[in-house]
Amino acid sequence: MTFYCFLIFLWYNFYIMVIDGKKIASLLTKEIKKTLKKLKKNKPKLVVFLIGESEEQLSFVKIKNKFAKKLGIKFEFIHYKKPPLFEEFVRYLKQKATDKETTGVVIQQPLPAALATETIYQYIPAEKEIEGHNQKSPFLPPIGLAVLTALKSALLGGIVNEKIIISPKKDVNFFQKKLKNKKIVLVGQGITGGLPIGKTLNYFKINFIAVTSKTENKESYYQQADVLITAVGKKVIFPNDLKKGVILLNVGLRKENGKLKGDYEEKEIKNIASFYTKTPGGIGPIDVLYLYKNLVDAALIQKK
Repeated sequence: MTFYCFLIFLWYNFYIMVIDGKKIASLLTKEIKKTLKKLKKNKPKLVVFLIGESEEQLSFVKIKNKFAKKLGIKFEFIHYKKPPLFEEFVRYLKQKATDKETTGVVIQQPLPAALATETIYQYIPAEKEIEGHNQKSPFLPPIGLAVLTALKSALLGGIVNEKIIISPKKDVNFFQKKLKNKKIVLVGQGITGGLPIGKTLNYFKINFIAVTSKTENKESYYQQADVLITAVGKKVIFPNDLKKGVILLNVGLRKENGKLKGDYEEKEIKNIASFYTKTPGGIGPIDVLYLYKNLVDAALIQKK
């Protein structure tokens, strides 16, 4: 074996790529700023509702606000510390959602049981429902778009440029070709993770196996996966569960010794996966930027 062939052998067997969520977020930021220039002085406005005092949810709101400031987008935070009556909440939601100043509305999930219904999104005009919950919404869930962007980057060899930004019209064929005869496994079915990701996969006609807490012999599905998407919030993936060369995309968040981690230990899987996302700095930043991409696209729709 020549030295050159040996290097190729090493690359093929040991080269691992970390999908850089922050770098992809930077790419999306540039795209959003291009759209904002088209809007000129008509800055879009995001209204965020939160019910309760969950530290985790408050931190997510702060992150959204931080990105809004960076992008020059107007941001309004409406915080109910205690759950309001359903009628009271939807009345104010509808009032804010139909306000001409409002471009898009986000309701932080999960909601209290008395308000936890998909019908709540019917009170938001479809062109302002930028999270893709409402069937009439023209937008796909940001978390789903974030996962597919990371996947597209991996399928194209780890590139980070305009080619990886998801196009709902063009990318159906891309994923069908690239994922032909590949097994995709989605772990988790939560309202903020597995469900919207599954909806996005369905839109792009990507066949996948959904693994939930009730699924028996989960490990057997993990071991067959060419692409494994995790959205659980617990350590559920172990080295013995994985196929060599798997693409690992994590959405789940958990805390261990004060540190944020995903559904797998990166040091355990990095010599098995061909591509994987880190936590934090993986899917999260891409998710937030797709929310704002949906928002500026909503502003263009509303401008017409």
